[in-house]
Amino acid sequence: MTSSRNIYLDMHSLEDARKAMFDAFGDMGKRCGTETVPPPDAVGRVLSEPIFARLSSPAFHAAAMDGVAVKADFTFGASESRPKTLAIGTDAVFINTGHIMPPGTDAVIMIEHIVAVDETTIEIEAPAFPWQNVRRMGEDIVATELLFPRHHVITPYCLGALLAGGITEVPVIRKPKVLILPTGSELVPYTEAAFGPLSRGKVVESNSHVLGKMAGEIGADVAVHGIVTDDIDTIRDTVVRHARPETGEERFDMILVLGGSSAGSEDFARSVIADTGEVLVHGVTIMPGKPSIIGKVGDVPVFGVPGYPVSAIICFEQFIGPLIAGMLNKSMPDEASITVRPTKKLASRLGMEEFLRVKLGRVDDRVVATPLPRGAGTITSITEADGIIRIPADIEGIRENEAVPARLIKSRNAIEDTIVAVGSHDNTLDILADLIRAKSHRYSLSSSHVGSMGGLVAIRKNLCHIAGTHLLDTTDGSYNISYIKKYLPDTPVRLVHLVRRDQGLLILPGNPKQIRSIQDLTRDDVVFINRQAGSGTRVLLDYHMEKMGIDAESVHGYENEEFTHMAVAVAVLGKTADAGLGIHAAAKALGLDFMPVATESYDIVIPEKFADSPQVKRFLEIIASDEFISRVNGLGGYHTENTGQLVWKTP
Repeated sequence: MTSSRNIYLDMHSLEDARKAMFDAFGDMGKRCGTETVPPPDAVGRVLSEPIFARLSSPAFHAAAMDGVAVKADFTFGASESRPKTLAIGTDAVFINTGHIMPPGTDAVIMIEHIVAVDETTIEIEAPAFPWQNVRRMGEDIVATELLFPRHHVITPYCLGALLAGGITEVPVIRKPKVLILPTGSELVPYTEAAFGPLSRGKVVESNSHVLGKMAGEIGADVAVHGIVTDDIDTIRDTVVRHARPETGEERFDMILVLGGSSAGSEDFARSVIADTGEVLVHGVTIMPGKPSIIGKVGDVPVFGVPGYPVSAIICFEQFIGPLIAGMLNKSMPDEASITVRPTKKLASRLGMEEFLRVKLGRVDDRVVATPLPRGAGTITSITEADGIIRIPADIEGIRENEAVPARLIKSRNAIEDTIVAVGSHDNTLDILADLIRAKSHRYSLSSSHVGSMGGLVAIRKNLCHIAGTHLLDTTDGSYNISYIKKYLPDTPVRLVHLVRRDQGLLILPGNPKQIRSIQDLTRDDVVFINRQAGSGTRVLLDYHMEKMGIDAESVHGYENEEFTHMAVAVAVLGKTADAGLGIHAAAKALGLDFMPVATESYDIVIPEKFADSPQVKRFLEIIASDEFISRVNGLGGYHTENTGQLVWKTP
């Protein structure tokens, strides 16, 4: 069959797409059937029937304390001035907690409230009342009473009640069987990464593992099919064999075709569903997740899941997860949210609902949100995210410092104890983040890379605790101080030295273009990758270009920007650029050649009001530690003679 390019002819809003899905599969909770499992295996499962106790608990009157069992009315009249004498064996019987009450007794006097007269006699100085310190039969559970209603989710706490109530088998809803079908000729199993670099154009298949675990957490029974190449007949045959019971194959309650939905000509999910069943939704007005497809083959829901990891996760969270929960007659967990204020304007496309991943941290009396990269293929934007801001489709964005809700991905405590760093990127920040977590389970470091000038602006706007900067004053060769005086005149700060580092040209091993200096960037056969405007590296480059009389327009690629040294290194390694300016450590990490240009100072700006906070104190302690310095020196291209020293502070 000849494939044709998919076009989104009838985009659905998120609300309409979810309605279409639940309208089509609203009775899915009836299809899974039931099974019985032993009580310990029922934890996390959903009851298909109500559970009634078979036994009472306790099944007899039992002592709740160590002491003596007595008939309460026989003790009446006892007081401190007129203690009452009881004969052991007739008037009182020694008893331990949990033991059955002797016949004719209905109260227990605690052992510390009796006075032994001799081996056969005791005295009491206060009366007991009926059923004092006694657990009466059925006090906790009465045989035949309802323990849990239908569709209750069994927790570890529930297990004790089931066992105490004499339950030996628990009727639960059968787990929905979900088949995950990864497709794409470019995909390889993650195990192939163990044998060295992947062949050019190959990608590790990860979505099936991520979505499989997410489905399992909700309660599905997940099976992952082997990778299927881009062959529509094979994909169609696999879907049909597992969706239609007449094929004799194992039947699944849901099928996820991964990487089978986009506007590309080689994505076949829509065609497969249309050929064998019905397409309910093809394209949703959300970002990421726009290419999501919802359909059915027979009565089985079949999803076309976008191949980009973040899109796949959003598709799962908004459609697949809720439908699995619906099959189990359970609710999705409540989403905790918190009010945050973005550190910069968040522009968004009108007509598209966006799920924007952000880093969060409390700075003074507010929680600030710094956006992470928006690319649907940037899986680290989810792993590094603390929360998600949902931008409605009917607005064009959110203003800087505007109060908006964010769904929490991490705990509130983690947000409260986060050290918010905004500014220039440096590889040593990764070491700091690791050591902070290693030395304390409480604190963590959140770094957002917006360039040195961006860090100073964040300090001025009270949006971070610290900022990394390496801004060269071209008039005298000093670093950072003149910029702080200019841009933070009313903000008392300390400037602490982190490292000196070697900056230079990152080039491919063996230097195939024979690049020797910044002057060579003007050659027609050289493509350059730049850092963003406002970064210290950009300032350094512009300074050297000006000294050499080089015009920016003569550098092919000058306008192409990246936000970190590692991103520049990757661009060179991937041959999208022939050279980029970056730190020696980035070149060493990816095996690139390095041509030195300058050694610069990378420092940390700390507002005075945060300098003595517990978080920043821990940060400074680790900077001064031998372990940090040793690990930094191991990266290459760093100089740590003055690491941790105070460089300057506001007079």
